[in-house]
Amino acid sequence: MSDSVYVGNAGKDAALDRGWLLGHFKDVSDPRHSEDVEIKWGVHPPGDERAQWVTGEERTALLVLISGRFRVELPGRSVLLDEQGDYVVWGKGVDHSWYAEEESVVLTVRWPSVPGYKVGDDGAAPE
Repeated sequence: MSDSVYVGNAGKDAALDRGWLLGHFKDVSDPRHSEDVEIKWGVHPPGDERAQWVTGEERTALLVLISGRFRVELPGRSVLLDEQGDYVVWGKGVDHSWYAEEESVVLTVRWPSVPGYKVGDDGAAPE
């Protein structure tokens, strides 16, 4: 197998890096390293919420509901995703937070992949 190919399982791999499958935070020798895009497989128990709002957002994001009931909070707007495939896109400059109303699985794609959004300093990938 080529060093530029990676085969995995989102559920298993996500558990190793706070949900993150691809982005700037992966080692540069890893095919999942990218400064162009970040991808997260988020598994959230009921009541899980982001510790604090993201402010000063420099990325564009797409969040797709795979299962569950998930709320994305945006300035002046609350978006409820409750049907498989529901999604929301927000752009640069749009602050956000989120809350899992039920056990939820979401796929998040953000671009570009830039450091500086992690909550806490445990050395893990950004939130």
